[in-house]
Amino acid sequence: MGQRTPLFAQHLAFGAKVVDFGGWDMPLHYGSQVEEHHQVRRDCGVFDVSHMTILDISGIDAKAYLQHLLANDVARLGFAGKALYSALLNEQGGVIDDLIVYLADYGYRMVVNAATREKDLAWLRAQAAGFDVVIDERSELAMLAIQGPNARSKVAELVNPARAALIGGLKPFQGLAEGDWFIARTGYTGEDGLEIILPAVQAPGFFNDLVGAGIVPIGLGARDTLRLEAGMNLYGQDMTEEISPLSANMAWTIAWEPAERRFVGREVLEAQREADHLPKLVGLVLEERGVLRAHQLVRVAGIGEGEITSGSFSPTLGKSIALARVPAATADRAEVEIRGKWYPVRVVQPVFVRHGKILV
Repeated sequence: MGQRTPLFAQHLAFGAKVVDFGGWDMPLHYGSQVEEHHQVRRDCGVFDVSHMTILDISGIDAKAYLQHLLANDVARLGFAGKALYSALLNEQGGVIDDLIVYLADYGYRMVVNAATREKDLAWLRAQAAGFDVVIDERSELAMLAIQGPNARSKVAELVNPARAALIGGLKPFQGLAEGDWFIARTGYTGEDGLEIILPAVQAPGFFNDLVGAGIVPIGLGARDTLRLEAGMNLYGQDMTEEISPLSANMAWTIAWEPAERRFVGREVLEAQREADHLPKLVGLVLEERGVLRAHQLVRVAGIGEGEITSGSFSPTLGKSIALARVPAATADRAEVEIRGKWYPVRVVQPVFVRHGKILV
């Protein structure tokens, strides 16, 4: 038996197929993964993401600490609640984790992945040496993601007037507190929506309210196909401690200026950027029948080989798609080996669907 979120009983009551996910018993789907995927693209659904790790960072040196720790720069957080996506790097420039950090009145709120919790906390505490900073894990909180084009309007109808007003005024990639709730306009699906952090004891009741209002529960299966269509990386597949963010389509998350900010791993990344020889992360579209999967070999004629990092059938496109790490000189065509046969694929920008629109 793995760890369980405060909503485990609800998942069973709604007929979830429960699987192990990084040591957590989590819902894979509630009947049809494909229908859950379409539900989020066309309307909205609710995900239990209470397995994620929520940290509050405070203290006199909180800003300086995070400027040292993260590849992106928290000085960019120009207003209350503004969120920042960043890589957490090791000294070799590899990705320990990816995360979101918000500017809060007490300092910063950070949300990191569940499967990397222990190593993240160990690294954060080790890097805190010499800084006057407090790292507070908020294990008493739960987290729900309500995603889809109708998510914000439907949630606003269920909450009190103060929370509804906050939802109506939230900017994309912003999260603000209202009482003991923290409501953010963020997500992992490529659609508009909310991620709501609230006391764990309140989570089952609110989850039931959402489902009662027609916001259907969505499992991890659809969460994966939604994020893949949106070109969003999955830690442990598209990025790892051995992979530079420059090879994971994450160059945009690195704040090179000011030059004097010496964040962990900077020197290695600067040398990699100067050498300009690293492989790149691209999108692949299979035009024929078949399914692209992680670790399948990619061949680029006259250039070299690469590997699929994430792949699946895309319910929105009706085709198989993938993210793949390939040689930097790769252009618009390649081949993938599927069960001993080679299939042609189209190489595209690694964003297939955003806000319901097909982009490839």
